[in-house]
Amino acid sequence: MPDKPGIKKFFNQIVDALLPLLGLVLALLIGAVMLLALDASPLKAYAAMLDGAVGNISGITQTLVKATPLLLVGLGVVIAFRGGVTNIGGEGQLTVGALATTAVAIGFGALPGWILLPASLLAGTLAGAAWGGVPGVLKSRFGVNEILGTVMMNAIALQLSNFLLRGVMIDPAEIERGTQIAQSALLPEQTWLARLVPRTLLHSGAILAVVMAVLVYIFLWRTTIGYRIRAVGLNPDASRYAGIRVPFYQALSLILGGAFAGLAGAVEVLGVQHRMLEGLSGGYGFSGIVAALFGKLHPLGAIPASVLFGGLLVGGNKMQRVVQVPSSLIDAMLGLVVLFVVSADIWSRRRARRREINE
Repeated sequence: MPDKPGIKKFFNQIVDALLPLLGLVLALLIGAVMLLALDASPLKAYAAMLDGAVGNISGITQTLVKATPLLLVGLGVVIAFRGGVTNIGGEGQLTVGALATTAVAIGFGALPGWILLPASLLAGTLAGAAWGGVPGVLKSRFGVNEILGTVMMNAIALQLSNFLLRGVMIDPAEIERGTQIAQSALLPEQTWLARLVPRTLLHSGAILAVVMAVLVYIFLWRTTIGYRIRAVGLNPDASRYAGIRVPFYQALSLILGGAFAGLAGAVEVLGVQHRMLEGLSGGYGFSGIVAALFGKLHPLGAIPASVLFGGLLVGGNKMQRVVQVPSSLIDAMLGLVVLFVVSADIWSRRRARRREINE
């Protein structure tokens, strides 16, 4: 006779796994209603979205290009959430990571690529870690809420970027032409990440992101430090009783989360833009949170989740062109996806707590 508690547990696991997908479907259904209100065909719109994301080599590679920073930011979010803290500072951490990468790549442009490329990646990673470390230390030492701290650091990073790109980091050619566009000079070619597919933007940073996902899984589930981070996230009181330094590991979680967001900024600069631009983050810092939640806060689950959301970003652009709807509608639909996916995750956690109480 089958084990009924075992079957029930398996069923609950399946339901929890499908909840984010259900949230995505509900968001698309509401998006269909919005499209109908604008006299646009939902079938035509979603067909264009699908075709734009995976309909050809260009669409597939663009989807993977968008997925790369989403995955890296998402990995940082996974570590932070597993450590019991919330990192909303991906936008700022990505921005300062890109700034630091640009400064090192341009400032030491005479170095050979085998030195300068890893040095530039490391600079972005360390800058992001430092930016995440500020709210981490504020929380661990003074009890400052990390959500408030990371959001404030986003605003500071934005103003810092604007100041530098209109000042010491502006492209000298922009000054000579009098255009004053807020962007840096082109990075040395030896720092550019290698192209994986000719005549596309797909670069080796995509492989790096997947490798990082595997390493984060090993770190969280196969190392002592990773175990302590997860223990603090699951039950800080029990962890403190067991001798684990809870404030330290909470701060470490935010530092590591910032490091991966900073690496995302470095990869975006070195692999796609090849210069620092105003607004380079493109919302990856917030979208990465959703990708992490959609992947059930698991580093390996974040891989397909990031590809999915990368496809939504690329496909949304084509949908806008094909059915001639305002760009604000695309933003609203992506916002609905965020809302429903996050809501699904909250509901899933509440169901898990109720099952623990009943058991």
